[in-house]
Amino acid sequence: MVIKPEYKNGVPMVTWKMYEDDYFDRHLVHEVIEKWAKEKPNEIAFYAVETKQEYTWKEFDENATSISLKLISMGIKKGDFIATSLPFLPEHIFLQYACFKIGAIHVPLDIRLKPTEVIRCLTLVKAKMYFHLGDTDYADFAALAEIVRDNLDFIEYFVQFSKPDEVIEEIGTAKIISAWEFAEDAHNIALQIKNGEHKELLEDFKKMHKNIQETDGCQVIYTTGSTGYPKPALISHQGITTQNLCVSLGFNMGENDIMLCNLPPSHVGGQAEQLMTPFFMGGKVVVMEIFKPDVSLESIQKYHVTIIGQIPALFNLEWRLPNYNTFNLSSLKFALYGGQSVGRPFLEKMKLMSPKFGSGDGLTELSGFCTYTPLDGTVDDILKGIGYAMPITPISIRDPMNEDFTAGKEKTKGEIGEICFSGPQVFLGYVSDEENTKKTISKDGWCYTGDLGSYDDEGLHFAGRSKLMIKPKGFNVYPPEVENFLMTALKDKVENIGVVGHEHEVFSEGIVAFVEKKKGKNLTENEVNKAAKGLAAYKRPSLVIILEYNDLPLNRLEKTDYVSLKNMATQKIKELRKNSGWDKK
Repeated sequence: MVIKPEYKNGVPMVTWKMYEDDYFDRHLVHEVIEKWAKEKPNEIAFYAVETKQEYTWKEFDENATSISLKLISMGIKKGDFIATSLPFLPEHIFLQYACFKIGAIHVPLDIRLKPTEVIRCLTLVKAKMYFHLGDTDYADFAALAEIVRDNLDFIEYFVQFSKPDEVIEEIGTAKIISAWEFAEDAHNIALQIKNGEHKELLEDFKKMHKNIQETDGCQVIYTTGSTGYPKPALISHQGITTQNLCVSLGFNMGENDIMLCNLPPSHVGGQAEQLMTPFFMGGKVVVMEIFKPDVSLESIQKYHVTIIGQIPALFNLEWRLPNYNTFNLSSLKFALYGGQSVGRPFLEKMKLMSPKFGSGDGLTELSGFCTYTPLDGTVDDILKGIGYAMPITPISIRDPMNEDFTAGKEKTKGEIGEICFSGPQVFLGYVSDEENTKKTISKDGWCYTGDLGSYDDEGLHFAGRSKLMIKPKGFNVYPPEVENFLMTALKDKVENIGVVGHEHEVFSEGIVAFVEKKKGKNLTENEVNKAAKGLAAYKRPSLVIILEYNDLPLNRLEKTDYVSLKNMATQKIKELRKNSGWDKK
């Protein structure tokens, strides 16, 4: 008999006992797919929007298994990192579940990253394989892969999603393979095994598959932390599947639901939340390769999507479409947002879009959502706070971490402090970064989120960020990363740079760069924007303000005065808004 959770403040109180007793057969991410492939093999698991294909649970599991066998034949072992620069192609989904089946660790990278950023990400995890696109309308990923190939010698295989005669040249020790050849080999190996061949390979697969533990890492999602640069957060099977259970029960997702997945695979929202949570309960997923507002709404209408979860910027882009009201969204029963705080006007629009809606706190280091607003919450309820924690992932408001890396003293109800969580959802640590791991996870198991807030009978309340993080479109951008990049690119003309965020109707937050010229030098906004093209698109300034030499405000410690910069940005944007010059796409 399934344990029914108790409800408190309109939120189910999911416990460890529930997870252990009632959901024991899906504690590993790939176990979820294997379970449904056995119980309902011919039912649809997911739809691929762009290719108009659909895949049953059986097809899903068989594709993942055949790729697992191919990976083993190439020497991939438990704990090896396999990186990807791919959108949510069906083949990408099969690949990541193939990694999970044999204990390899999937590392999805943002496809907007530039070569230097990709090289840094691959170096931190020492990826053994790198799967990437070829020359596309969006960008030339083959050229990017050539730069990676020429700079990194530890990658053993490059797998390019191009025809065999279009792959990059094989230079050095790394093998270059077409994804078409890779897929054909995987298919042939699976057929040959059915015919009694490759017995040793099959035994290796069975041993590796059996040797995976719930607490093993399975996926790395890059997140931005206190250092300002992306850090590889290693998430476990247990972290993801406990989050799946909590989100499913917290927002009433079941086997009959269909969820839209339109966030990128490099984002915990796209992975653990949008893709894996519906799978956990046996529901269906409608997968988009890349977000487009009109295609998102068309997909809701075509596939009768019941649940949508997005960051506020994406909702805004959809609502701003001139033909928004022509789409039939009547299938929606629940709309979920996360990643940004919002105001009453936003929630009123959500209320019109879906009969029920909600939010909560979530972050990569907690494998996704960790607080939940009441399922039947009103606009006023949700404005009061950002949800309640569940017993399986308890919350605590604390003093800063002690010098011995134990958690600081717990604050009293309603008192502002560091927002912390513990439990199975806490990530395993940052790969190759013990120092920042120690600063984030205390010795006694509390994960410091980097945010300040309080917790009371109305839930969690943010009081501000303990870091100067900017969150355009739901992505984390830390000012020093943008500042240092532009300083290097414009070193002959720039004395100093200060970067701050400001509220933006479309992107939630926009980036404002204050650029102080060197004495006697000329500099234009266009020059700064041109230099910024070396950054991923979401890290580029939405507004550049050129300052004369010695005009950048400094505080009493002779450091950049970010408070003054925020005030300056507010005044400038106030002027721009008079002529509709800020809140644009």
